[in-house]
Amino acid sequence: MFGANLRHLSKQYPSISELSRQLGINRTQFNRYLSGESFPRPDVLDRICSFFKVDARILLEPVENLETKGQILNGKILNDFLGQGVSSLSEQSFPSGVYRFSRRSFLKDNQYLIGLAYVFRSEGVTYVKGFEPKAAMQHQGLPADPRTREFRGYATRQDDGVALIIARRGALTCSFNYLARVASLENNFWVGYVGRTVREVTSGIRATRMVYEHLGPQFSDILGAARGSGFVSEADLMPFHRRLLQVGDPFR
Repeated sequence: MFGANLRHLSKQYPSISELSRQLGINRTQFNRYLSGESFPRPDVLDRICSFFKVDARILLEPVENLETKGQILNGKILNDFLGQGVSSLSEQSFPSGVYRFSRRSFLKDNQYLIGLAYVFRSEGVTYVKGFEPKAAMQHQGLPADPRTREFRGYATRQDDGVALIIARRGALTCSFNYLARVASLENNFWVGYVGRTVREVTSGIRATRMVYEHLGPQFSDILGAARGSGFVSEADLMPFHRRLLQVGDPFR
């Protein structure tokens, strides 16, 4: 059972060698644990449990059946349906860090919205958070304080991309975002679409293309992107963003 659980927990890591290094365990010995040929000492077992944030029940019960407070998508009911995508989204597929996003505005005709989002990982889950631009909140007649502007969500792996479910604090609506990586010089762009969970109306749009650009670690790049957030015209979009958004072509 321990070997089977360890193999299950290791699936979210692309390299056993790298995982062994992070655990501080010889790769040959770790492979013996995976195959069930060997069993770790108590101190090594404690290290493994702490790393994967599980407890000693992995010795006796399938890890996917272990109940952890607050689990929904990766709990025992939905894990086989939705949980695998949440737990298997790797850094290589969707790196942590600050992203600049752009899309057509849902609120203003012929305008585009630029904003920032921060992607991070905690306890094996990939999260996203950020703040709506002040101009977007003010246009809706909503308070522009940080608490009201903040949004959060989670990411899940898809067959050829990533999906994000995002909402503001206390909201009963959310947005669904799908992104797929595109070829670029630094391999740091994703393009897809975003849809709002609102009723169909005769005016306005509920879904449109979206671009995510990973900005990297340079604070100057992040600060410059933050200063450029808010509503912009088509002419003010970054050239590659404008190309990926296919401005002028209908969204399908």
